[in-house]
Amino acid sequence: MDNREQFKTRLGFLLIAAGCAIGLGNVWRFPYITGQYGGALFVLLYLLFLFGVGIPLLTIELAVGRASRRSIARCYETLQEKGSHWNWNKFWQIPGSYVLMSFYGLITGWMLYYCYNFACGNFGDNLTQATASAHFEGLLQNPLVMFVCMTTVVLVSFIIVGMGVVRGVERITKPLMLIMFAVLLFMAIRSFTLPGFAEGISYYLKPDWSRVEENGFAQALWAAMGQAFFTLSVGQGSIEIFGSYMSKRHTLLTESVYIGILDTLVALLAGFVIFPACFSYDVQPDAGPSLLFVTMNTVFSNMAFGRFWGSVFFMFMLIAAMSTLIAVFESIIAICMELFNISRTKSVIVNFCIIMTLAVPPLLGYNVLDFVHPLGGNSTILDMQDFIISNNILPLGSLLFVLFITCKTGMGWKRYIEEVNTGDGLKLNPALYLYFKFVLPVIIAILLVVGYINIFG
Repeated sequence: MDNREQFKTRLGFLLIAAGCAIGLGNVWRFPYITGQYGGALFVLLYLLFLFGVGIPLLTIELAVGRASRRSIARCYETLQEKGSHWNWNKFWQIPGSYVLMSFYGLITGWMLYYCYNFACGNFGDNLTQATASAHFEGLLQNPLVMFVCMTTVVLVSFIIVGMGVVRGVERITKPLMLIMFAVLLFMAIRSFTLPGFAEGISYYLKPDWSRVEENGFAQALWAAMGQAFFTLSVGQGSIEIFGSYMSKRHTLLTESVYIGILDTLVALLAGFVIFPACFSYDVQPDAGPSLLFVTMNTVFSNMAFGRFWGSVFFMFMLIAAMSTLIAVFESIIAICMELFNISRTKSVIVNFCIIMTLAVPPLLGYNVLDFVHPLGGNSTILDMQDFIISNNILPLGSLLFVLFITCKTGMGWKRYIEEVNTGDGLKLNPALYLYFKFVLPVIIAILLVVGYINIFG
């Protein structure tokens, strides 16, 4: 591991790190809750938490990665004080990436299915929401089709990771991300021509305090805080690994700001695509998977040249989802290479088999095992896995990283500041120590507690 690869270009690092952060939540959650909680008012709250919470946490993961030049499998041993046991935490952080990938590959397979079927014109024209919902339900009831789609995206992602950081991850992910941004921008500009553009954008971004009052200001704060926190995928080490591959030419605060901006740009532009289309064709927007697979399917089937626009939209979604797959797979591969001292090829083969095995339960949770409701109600196995990641691993992992850089037995504040401020660009003020040591842990604890209340309260 002494001859560790490094990204060849700064753009490559930024796009790959942004690709890890940019996920499905940028599209199926951010636009909807922005409209729900007051448009531009919510965006301001979101940006406040993004720069106050999300980006500081991002600098921490990148600093741990760049200073140690290791994944979370070995980063604690490299940076902790002798005699301390921060490294024990890896045994609950590492499984988080496996749990995430066990269901994220399944969802990415759904994107492939819809992109293919739109391109082939298999959904037909002038669908109602009921018909579109039946199409999606039909997919969930077909484990063989889901398995084939899932296997395809997982296999391709592992092949890319198996080629190495520079020849595979950077060389392929960078143009994919550029294509994704180009497609999203193209569709957003095209929305200006839709008859419901003005009405859709007004609902999406016009400041509306009445909607904040209707849903409660505290709930709007929670939604903004949660979105800013979860959107950057901090806490489980999938961002940390890319810090270990980056150069020291630029400060980590500068790079973190750029990543946050790219992530937010995708989320905002997604709303420019979704809301004008929904208002143009009188389709009620929703949140979650139904937004993509029911709402947008209905919209595109009723749109002129809908087959083309639908395939373009789901190609964008497929690239966004696969960028996350590739990023987290790279973290998993690096972890196994360091832990077991094996080659990248062997790590890829072993982990492909592990991920595909772990993916079977959530896949069957919609059909053969649909009687299993681990969280009660109508919850699925996938819901339970998402709960493990979103409500446990991510917040607890983020809390751990904060404590690691503020405690003397861990990386320590002085070494963290030196690492963050190495290079050209924005510098982090060392006087923020008290904010990092006391305020950030409280905010993360609030996210953890409220998340449990929302599910079990």
